[in-house]
Amino acid sequence: MAVVRDLRVLLRLGAFRRLLAVRLLSQCADGVYQVALATYVVFSPEKQTSAASIASAMAVLLLPYSLVGPFAGVLLDRWRRRQVLLYGNLLRALLASATAVLMLSHVPDWLFYVSALCVTAVNRFVLAGLSAALPRVVDAERLVIANSLSPTAGTLAAVAGGGLAFFVRLAIADTDAVVVLLGSVLYLFSALMSLTMAADLLGPERYVIPAGWASAVRGTARGLASGVRHLTEPKRREAAWALGSITLMRFCYGALTVMVLMLCRYAWSTDTEKGLALLGVAVAISGVGFFVAAVVTPTAAGRLGPGRWITVCSAAAAVLELALMLPFTQATTFVAAFVLGLVTQGAKIATDTIVQSSVADGFRGRIFSLYDVLFNVAFVGAAGVAALMLPPDGRSAALVVTVAVIYGAIAAAMGRFERQ
Repeated sequence: MAVVRDLRVLLRLGAFRRLLAVRLLSQCADGVYQVALATYVVFSPEKQTSAASIASAMAVLLLPYSLVGPFAGVLLDRWRRRQVLLYGNLLRALLASATAVLMLSHVPDWLFYVSALCVTAVNRFVLAGLSAALPRVVDAERLVIANSLSPTAGTLAAVAGGGLAFFVRLAIADTDAVVVLLGSVLYLFSALMSLTMAADLLGPERYVIPAGWASAVRGTARGLASGVRHLTEPKRREAAWALGSITLMRFCYGALTVMVLMLCRYAWSTDTEKGLALLGVAVAISGVGFFVAAVVTPTAAGRLGPGRWITVCSAAAAVLELALMLPFTQATTFVAAFVLGLVTQGAKIATDTIVQSSVADGFRGRIFSLYDVLFNVAFVGAAGVAALMLPPDGRSAALVVTVAVIYGAIAAAMGRFERQ
């Protein structure tokens, strides 16, 4: 298979191989940690979860990224990215351990959310750093395939971490704190793996260590503004359109995620353990979709172009999401999870490629941080809309139709831009 051959070529590059290992361990830990949070918030037997409470939890954990994201981008273009990966993962290991202690201590929910927020806030630095560093370890000719395999492998690692978390929670441990500690160990391993790379390997080419936090804060607004101006240049128009498209697709994916959580929790089973198992199946099937996207996207994007591939993905989602989600059955919803995993990851691979190939190296850190901000604001906004539209059991035809219309609008707008 072509994808296997390409992977072998990339794995011969020692720097790429080490960066990939850092990503896999880090995102596997993310999957473990996120599932632990979901089971604690949504599937605890003593909690009567609603769509509104899920949306509130997402807002607490994700909206602050709107502040952290631009700040992370400015610093990523000044700090050595290897050091960001090292210290970021060490800090997450420590903070995740603190989260486990808080779970066992039965503290007020707000204190738990603060701890979880700190872990996920640091995540912005690490993920943006991984994306910005990729062109430093792969030549331009292999950048498309690297963008297909590396982030998708990371996503699959997160899915595998989620599966590991489900297994530990259902078969071994009776507390989510043990699962969180497992994530902490994986964060530590990722930090240690980053030490196998030279401190200057991942760039940026000309980094400037700020004189102090005050100067860095003052530079944040200027750096963010320059990043936005960079995207408005004629040569960056496709990157701007791709970012807009993937943001709306993320909104759709977020709304359907809340719906599936509610279906698993209330519509398909009243037993929390069985509902958790059903959610694990949905996550695993969506992960298969991510893997298939990694296989087909290099060929499809190579023939059509990354922008047209985004158009195809959104058009397919518009049709299939409507047909598969409206019955609200387990079988059709699981098929939809596969389809949405495929098209969402396929569009993300194409967007990553467009951004990395059209954005200058000195701007990649802040642009990818903006990318993360758009992602998380869209996800939280989708959760809020879902909370307004979903009934207690999660069945809402209106939400399914709304999402299909948004997918169709993305396909039409992106298709028109590519024709021009």
